[in-house]
Amino acid sequence: MPFTFTAAHSSRITKPRAKKISLKRAASTPFPKLNQRKPIQRSESKPDLGEDDSDDLFQDHLDDVGLVACLAADLSLRDVVPAMKYIRSHMFDDVPERSGMNSTRTAEVLNFRRLLPPIVTNAHVHALIKSPTLVEREIAELTSTGLLRRIVVPGRGVGRSSFSDALVLVEDWEQLAKAAEALGSDLIDRYVQQLRTTSLSPTVTRGVFDAVEVPRLMRAGFLSAPSQAANSANVFSRPMDGSSGTLTSITSIARAASGSIAGSSSEGANHEARGSSSTSLGTIKLQEPHFPCIPGAKSTRNMGDLQLALPSTGAFLKLLHEARAHLLSILFKSKFREAPLYLLRERWDGGVETAEQAVKSSNYGRSFSGILPGRTRKWKHFYGLKFDWVLEECAGAGLVEVFETGSVGRGVRAL
Repeated sequence: MPFTFTAAHSSRITKPRAKKISLKRAASTPFPKLNQRKPIQRSESKPDLGEDDSDDLFQDHLDDVGLVACLAADLSLRDVVPAMKYIRSHMFDDVPERSGMNSTRTAEVLNFRRLLPPIVTNAHVHALIKSPTLVEREIAELTSTGLLRRIVVPGRGVGRSSFSDALVLVEDWEQLAKAAEALGSDLIDRYVQQLRTTSLSPTVTRGVFDAVEVPRLMRAGFLSAPSQAANSANVFSRPMDGSSGTLTSITSIARAASGSIAGSSSEGANHEARGSSSTSLGTIKLQEPHFPCIPGAKSTRNMGDLQLALPSTGAFLKLLHEARAHLLSILFKSKFREAPLYLLRERWDGGVETAEQAVKSSNYGRSFSGILPGRTRKWKHFYGLKFDWVLEECAGAGLVEVFETGSVGRGVRAL
């Protein structure tokens, strides 16, 4: 191996090299050497969930030790009248001092409560008293003596789960009528007299009030036009007669005596239903049905009987329907359609900080951490309706059942 070296390996002299010509296009970005990567495919943002839609309510199955037969907190409620007064006095919560509502909204809530009619559903009374037979017997006795009235609103469901069957004390009804001073003392006295004399009838005859007084009472909400028992769209009418506009229906025929003219569907029945028939050329000619008078009518001729009513009954029924539906929607979020009572109450209240939690927070120097009541559904839509009141309504109507769990207190199950 020769030990000869040349100066080329040891010297520091280097020759300049020729530049390589790049055939690539210049980058359009001012940072061509920066590492580039594809944008991340992000999922669409989730919609904002409400206070009751954030997650599932309850995922476990509760132990059922036994059903709770009576939901009354006061066990002395054994009669219908004390139960009705208890239900009305425990319907709403008091407006909290720190509610998060301005003065306008607070006045709206208080006025809504004040204008509600003094009625109680029949199902609510059954939820507080154990024996349904005794309840119905006492209601019948109070109705016959003129101390109580039953209010029936057609088309609001069937059975105990309906909104049509309600109760009202005649004394409260009279006080509400006497408070309407715009009607005049003479008209109010005759209206109150009708309440006392026709305790078993929900209607008044056409000759009691004249053509001027009827519209005034209807605008005030103390009278209403009776719903037409059968019309062209009635599902109980016969296929041929229902489409042609006759008032003859199964409901009217069933009320007639067997073998009578009204109990048949002949021309006599059509005449009984304010219609006339003609057999010429096989056609039927019917007269226009007579409907009750409406506010502003100039005459009460050919007017049917009017139905006694209470002002703002529709607002009460709407509040009741929406409250029942909301409580059931909360239960439907659980896996087995059941949840502990305390958890269901917390969800109904909207997660509002309780008074005990507020005191603890102030003692430790922490600020308010809960939700203001005015921002919850309970106060925005239900005007502070109590959870216990809604639960008793649903339990009495057969929509839910309350049972003992033996571990976490009472539980509620949707039926």
